[in-house]
Amino acid sequence: MFGKRPPVYRNACWEGDHKRVPVRVDVEGQVVCPWVTWFVDVATKVIVGVAVTPHEPGRDAVLAALRTGISRAGPYGPFGGLPGRVRVDRGKEFLCRTVVRALGGFAVPVEDLPAYTPYRKGTIEALNSAVEEMFLVSLPGYTRRARPLGVHRREEVGDLLSFADFVKALLDWVAWWNAEHHPAGLEDNRTPRQAWEADATSLEDVPEEQLAFFALEDDGRVRKMSTSGVRWRRRFYIAAWMVGHVGTRVRLRYLPHYDGQIEVFSAEHPDQHLGTAYLAEEATLEQRRALSSVREKKARALKADLKAAEKLRRTRYTATTTPDVPRPRRAITGQQARTEIASAKAADLAARALPDLIPPRDPPTGWIHPRPRPDTVPRSPAPDDVDGTAPASHEE
Repeated sequence: MFGKRPPVYRNACWEGDHKRVPVRVDVEGQVVCPWVTWFVDVATKVIVGVAVTPHEPGRDAVLAALRTGISRAGPYGPFGGLPGRVRVDRGKEFLCRTVVRALGGFAVPVEDLPAYTPYRKGTIEALNSAVEEMFLVSLPGYTRRARPLGVHRREEVGDLLSFADFVKALLDWVAWWNAEHHPAGLEDNRTPRQAWEADATSLEDVPEEQLAFFALEDDGRVRKMSTSGVRWRRRFYIAAWMVGHVGTRVRLRYLPHYDGQIEVFSAEHPDQHLGTAYLAEEATLEQRRALSSVREKKARALKADLKAAEKLRRTRYTATTTPDVPRPRRAITGQQARTEIASAKAADLAARALPDLIPPRDPPTGWIHPRPRPDTVPRSPAPDDVDGTAPASHEE
């Protein structure tokens, strides 16, 4: 039995979560099941922020969903503003330092719930179930659709939605949920939009110029703009506005997990945004597809080599019925063992370096040699001390 929290006002608390979408979509010729990251207002059941990724989401998806939730400008308004608190589970993406620091800049606490307690954030869990039952089941490529016994045919890539079409359909459903749907639990059978507008609680807005660079990470270094652009991570980023700014000292900020573009700020005035720079000579779609194919072949070859090496590493012995030494199942000749050992040494760069082939030269005479420790300097015997013992004193 679970208790129910008392009713609250709008923006008093948001709940956030990830959901793996059981729908196969086309992403540049590859079939994937995307993920959606969203936040919902507990009091009005309004979906305030949404972000979609073709793979498992990271902190960048959480920050993108939060930014769309906080902003009230088009096309995200009129819902939004700063929440009183954000309630999430113990997902590492929600509790990472970047997200906590970004919300901490607006004095918004993050309430992390205990593990395996989905009933503590029932609003977002109900939304996760509703989107599948009301929307995802009708899309092509739905993976949980019932099929006749013995039929395993899947849709071709051409029959699936593209990633962009799926995101558009999902955002349209979110707009329908907020404006037309009547979820249970709202007074007078209202829609989430009507419940939001009927609440007279004041909203705390964030200026768009402050929210434009929400949760950008700072590179922490001062760079100088050259004729080739700005160098970051051994690559150059350029833009049209950089003409005439060669030699300017700048600092860089960027979105987590995304290096296609960066935001350039003045080093002397950190709040002065100079402009956006883009990766120079970015690879085309055909090049990225060819590179992905090459990497897939290399990964398969490495997996096969690892599987074969693991099989050879394990030594299996025959079963015995007498008190005798066990015998290996696979017997090899001495020549086979010598050949494999020699090939392994030939591939070892450290063994091929031959450090003793060229002995080191003596240091130059002008260098200062380290002074030996007193306990390592041998004591030379005195002339009268033949056997190493000190001579007797004349007074004795």
